[in-house]
Amino acid sequence: MPQTYPHPFAVGEHQTALVSQRQPKSPWGLGNPLCIVGETRERRHVVNSEVTDTAQPPHSARAAGPRRSSRRRRLAGVGLAALVLVGASACSANEVLFLGMPEPASEQADIVASFWEGSWIAAWAVGIFTWGLMIWAFIVYRRRKDEQGFPEQTRYNVPIEALYTFVPLVMVMGIFFFAARDQHELTKLTDDYDRTVQVVGFRWSWTFNYVEEDAYEVGTPEDFPTLWLPVDETVRFELTSPDVVHSFWVPDWLFKLDVIPGQQNEFEVTPNKEGVYAGKCAELCGVDHSQMLFNVKVVSAAEFDAHIAELKAAGQSGQLETGR
Repeated sequence: MPQTYPHPFAVGEHQTALVSQRQPKSPWGLGNPLCIVGETRERRHVVNSEVTDTAQPPHSARAAGPRRSSRRRRLAGVGLAALVLVGASACSANEVLFLGMPEPASEQADIVASFWEGSWIAAWAVGIFTWGLMIWAFIVYRRRKDEQGFPEQTRYNVPIEALYTFVPLVMVMGIFFFAARDQHELTKLTDDYDRTVQVVGFRWSWTFNYVEEDAYEVGTPEDFPTLWLPVDETVRFELTSPDVVHSFWVPDWLFKLDVIPGQQNEFEVTPNKEGVYAGKCAELCGVDHSQMLFNVKVVSAAEFDAHIAELKAAGQSGQLETGR
């Protein structure tokens, strides 16, 4: 006999809910909840002595709606988070244009920026072409309603295998060609330079010797030095160190070079924008590596000459081999 329970919304003594207990009993006299899986549960409502059978939909059908809503909420949350990140980054137009690189502040930096942008353009072209092929394959070779079993399986396709071997090889060779060309241009030394600056990296700051002017700047971890340079003049840098390996890096020049004990590394740069630019050591060189900071101030030739006169008046004449 089915068990009878009072209907929660009953208003009369004849209105009750009749619940069918269909699962078999366990040896302990309890209903086995596992036996109800896969069945369609029925609820019989007795209203005014009339019995009406209504079949409940399966659990998966009932859950489809909430699952879709939950998926939409997650996608909306991801989109909102992306918008917040873009807004919080406060990217300037120049940062977007140069794809995360600083705006070039020297003639040589334009070479690096051009290579960087070209690499991104090539990468996007390859990505869009690859995604297009994938989407095309998804659509054209999707399973049709009247198809059964697996599609035809092929083991070899020599033309396609040759293609995806040859094309990446050409791409890598192309990147190598442009990288070698630009590196040669960036590290090339000429006799047509205007001034020489000897950079001495020591633990834990910098000395800048203005060779032709016979003056110097020197800093400490607490008092960062400032390198003064005239705008639109080519400067040759000579890098040395008396202790450990450092690295001379001005991010806005898009270039850095190691400072190695017992070896003089050289490069030339032509600053073409006046302003103050941050510089730092880019080689982990010890406990106060993070304090090896400096500034580069690019000014007019008249301001540069006035600054050199101030250095000499302050007794900073000559050349230093170290700042320690």
